[in-house]
Amino acid sequence: MSVSPRIPAADPPSYRAIENLIATYAELVDDGDFAGLGALLANATFTGASGPVTGRDAIEKMFQDTLIIYDDGTPRTRHITTNIAIEVDEQAGTATSRSYFTAMQALPELPLQPIASGRYHDRFRRRDDQWFFVERYVRVDLVGDISRHLRRGNS
Repeated sequence: MSVSPRIPAADPPSYRAIENLIATYAELVDDGDFAGLGALLANATFTGASGPVTGRDAIEKMFQDTLIIYDDGTPRTRHITTNIAIEVDEQAGTATSRSYFTAMQALPELPLQPIASGRYHDRFRRRDDQWFFVERYVRVDLVGDISRHLRRGNS
């Protein structure tokens, strides 16, 4: 009996656009691009350990005040996002997603290691055929050595 490989259907454009938003967030954090994060989340409420923050300027400031940046202009991290589950309501122009993240960090005196892991719960909206974040809720479940990642008082 021969089994032919199953080729998955291409992801609908809305799913791909939302995945790209999720990936862009990780890239901006890892690049230390807080202005970019403010722009990406300009229409959103970001809720992390210190509570909800809304609006471009407030979100940019929150990241500046929270993350340690090194001489190369980055936090020396890589955020890996997995287990992405997206649900889209095309008629309403809304979507939600759930995903896991693991933040890795390496410094000259710190070997590459996971420093935190948790979940993202996101809401999105579409306007003029463009998807954007309206909410990102971050729940950290596992914490390693974050002493070189977060400024004091933000752990």
